[in-house]
Order: sequence, then C-alpha cells, then structure tokens
Amino acid sequence: MMTLVVTACPQRLRGFLTRWLMEIEPGVYVGKVNARIRDALWDITVAEIAGGRAILVYPDSRKEAGFEVRVHRTTWEVVDYEGLALIRRPSTTKKQIMRSGWSKASKMRRARRNRSK
Repeated sequence: MMTLVVTACPQRLRGFLTRWLMEIEPGVYVGKVNARIRDALWDITVAEIAGGRAILVYPDSRKEAGFEVRVHRTTWEVVDYEGLALIRRPSTTKKQIMRSGWSKASKMRRARRNRSK
C-alpha cells in the first residue's frame, strides 16, 4: 500500500495518477502497486509536477519504522537517524552569528573584579 500526496500539480498529472491509484482526497492518492510501478509513478510525478510538491510513503520491511518516505521540492527533509526516518523542518529564525570578544556578562564581572582591587 502506498500513499502519494501532491500539491499544486497540473491536471494532466492528477488524471494520470488516477489510472493507477485511487484519489481519496484532492491531491491524496492511495493504492497497492508493485515496486516497479511505484518507482515509475514517482519518476513521472517528479518530472511532471512543475512548481508543485510531492510526498511518497510506502512500506519497506528493511527499515525500522516499516516504511520509506520520499519528498520532492518541500521545505521539510527526510533524515535517516540510525535506521529511523525522521522529518526535519528547517528553522525559520535567522541564525545568530557568534561575535568575537567578550560577552556582556563577562565584561560586567571583569569590571566588578577590577573595582574591588
């Protein structure tokens, strides 16, 4: 059993996918196909998706979780962590740049120490 989720895809791709899979919700396809057909559907989806996004989830007995995830053109990424597939969402905040020199707390401590001498 595999699940394919597509967003912002052309109508021709949606029509093609309904030949092989059942569309249970707009853009959500479910079906039971063999690995060769699944890989061919994924390749066609990636080639035809234009500006949209796609996520494929299918069973895989070799993985600890029992399934495999493929993503195309999404902000989230799949990370393999000791056999587990985890989804990492990139941070939306800007990374702080480490400044060289002393911190404010360190400067205050140093000033207090120098005053007492």
